[in-house]
Amino acid sequence: MRIENVCILGGTGFVGRQLVNRLHEAGKRVRVLTRHPARHRELLVLPRVELREANVHDPETLEREFQGQDAVINLVGILNPAGRKSGGFQRAHVELAEKVIGACNAAGVSRLLYMSALHADPDGPSQYLQSKGRAEAIVFEQAGEVAVTVFRPSVIFGPGDGFLNRFAGLLRTLPCSFPLVRADARFAPVFVGDVANAFHDALEDEATFGQPIHLCGPKTYTLRELVEYTRELTGQRNVIIGIPGGLAKIQAWFLEKVPGKPLTRDNLRSMDVDSVCPEGTRAQPTALEAVAPLYIGRRNLRSRYYAFRERAGRNGELD
Repeated sequence: MRIENVCILGGTGFVGRQLVNRLHEAGKRVRVLTRHPARHRELLVLPRVELREANVHDPETLEREFQGQDAVINLVGILNPAGRKSGGFQRAHVELAEKVIGACNAAGVSRLLYMSALHADPDGPSQYLQSKGRAEAIVFEQAGEVAVTVFRPSVIFGPGDGFLNRFAGLLRTLPCSFPLVRADARFAPVFVGDVANAFHDALEDEATFGQPIHLCGPKTYTLRELVEYTRELTGQRNVIIGIPGGLAKIQAWFLEKVPGKPLTRDNLRSMDVDSVCPEGTRAQPTALEAVAPLYIGRRNLRSRYYAFRERAGRNGELD
């Protein structure tokens, strides 16, 4: 299978920008669907990239935009729904997946890559994992003539991420003590550049058709270890205090009502399952310690350079 034209949903996000750059470097022509093209003009410096204003939740729009495309990549996902209702997971994950695979079949697209989540399962412990699991089932069951691959990453890190950067901000906001829920939860963080490479490498690889691909980094950490490492990089001296289960639920109930929802009860339920790959999965190569100091630390010129790129929305591959 030869892929020349790729349409991406979610191409302006954290992983999306990295993937757009990776595909452009490989000579692909990339169409990025977005509601607000003017907000992402930095992508237009890439000559083979076009931004198309589109409502990705409209099936007719999807079918029109997928015409002439060899592959579609759906990166759209949310960790928490907006407002206080839970229906956002259903719309963003399940309903959109059904619309995308339907439009792929209608438009004659031969390849679909879908960003899922590690331990996605219709019977999973959280609404997030359940909705991702239902979305996976839909794209596989309704594939028709479309070759589908789903990707199941652990937490993704890199310049502009919403994981280590969030902890860095919270550590600065709470300089004395830092309450931490699910401190023993385990993660195998994977570098955003490795995720982009995995998507690119799978595009034309027939061995990945109809398969899930698990993406984990080379090392497993507890959440406490990750926060302690972030504390070291930021030069903070916070005392990290593990919060037991009952208090954690109370804290999450409170924080899910705060703007930005730094933690929700559904997030807690997701952490009931360790975010590590099945035994035998080939680890992605980039170590957390090789990259995180370049954008979390604020004590050297190179880290300030990456901070500037984050604010400018230019989070390409590391030099």
